[in-house]
Amino acid sequence: MTASSGTARGFPRPVRLLSGKDFDRVYTLRKRVSDSYFSVNYAPATGGAARLGLSVGAKMAGNSVSRNRVKRTIRESFRQHRATLPPLDLVVGARALVRTAHNARLRESLAELWTRIAKQCAVSPAE
Repeated sequence: MTASSGTARGFPRPVRLLSGKDFDRVYTLRKRVSDSYFSVNYAPATGGAARLGLSVGAKMAGNSVSRNRVKRTIRESFRQHRATLPPLDLVVGARALVRTAHNARLRESLAELWTRIAKQCAVSPAE
């Protein structure tokens, strides 16, 4: 893979939630979907595309190796589904079961959550 082809599917700054202010805004205006592995808080985006923030703590995910595995899985799933998501700011939090779950199960869980979010936003009246 060349550098130019990698950036098209990458995780550039414009699609990341970076500041505490952004996270606070999502938590204040939030709607939430969750399952046994993840909780996704979301709010309308301030920009024109979906943006992702991560909240994966050691208490839930375990040591740094496990935490980074979970964060990589979330980022990759977001990259694959970003085009199907409406313009939302999303904060994904991990739950305790992520520590022992296989990556395939985490990917399935996230795909289901992205689908639920897209459906909720499609039927929700504009606020």
